[in-house]
Amino acid sequence: MAKSIGRRGVMLGVGAGVTALASIARAAGRKSPPRAAESDEDVGPGEDLMREHGVLRRILLVYAEVGRRLEASPDADVVAAVQRSAKLIRRFVEDYHEKQEEEMLFPRFERAHRLVELVGVLRAQHQAGRRVTERIQGLATADGIKSADGRHRLHVELQSFARMYEPHAAREDTVLFPALHEIVSRSEYDALGEDFERREHKVFGEDGFAHSVSEVDDIERALGIEALGQFTPKT
Repeated sequence: MAKSIGRRGVMLGVGAGVTALASIARAAGRKSPPRAAESDEDVGPGEDLMREHGVLRRILLVYAEVGRRLEASPDADVVAAVQRSAKLIRRFVEDYHEKQEEEMLFPRFERAHRLVELVGVLRAQHQAGRRVTERIQGLATADGIKSADGRHRLHVELQSFARMYEPHAAREDTVLFPALHEIVSRSEYDALGEDFERREHKVFGEDGFAHSVSEVDDIERALGIEALGQFTPKT
């Protein structure tokens, strides 16, 4: 079984390449190429949160596929996919990702009196999302999708979740996270990234992000939507 790549994997690979080039350059009598700055080896808190949004967005694709199937002839695979996705949303997005934002990010903006109105909306949407997830879990059952009304109610909740979280994640990625650089020092930003990493290891163990991505991979395969090429428009 292939070893999963941790958050430093790519940069370590780059570092190894730089070291090899340095050896070649010295042998040829040339100056060694510059080394990457130490601070670039870690994923910063903003980038970390954006990666986690990638997990959320892939689950939204699963919900969209389930919605299409609910209008056709749903089967047990649909129920299993929704339940697995909702559990991942609860565990990784709501109880981990959003808790980090609420405890470690939002208060910094409020103390700095920056984007306070946006933070208030984002916090309220976190609470609303948890209520929608609870309803999705209650509706996604074998008995629940037998009736047209049950399928419709589940479909409405899935659409409601996606309708909120698509702009929610986009606004955080393009407005909130970039503004973090403006309200904290570089050292505090780096320390926040380390706090995120420690919390991830405490909650999930090593490679919590990688395990969540693997879970999404499995859900996509179960629905037959794992091949990226199938989404390419036909020309």
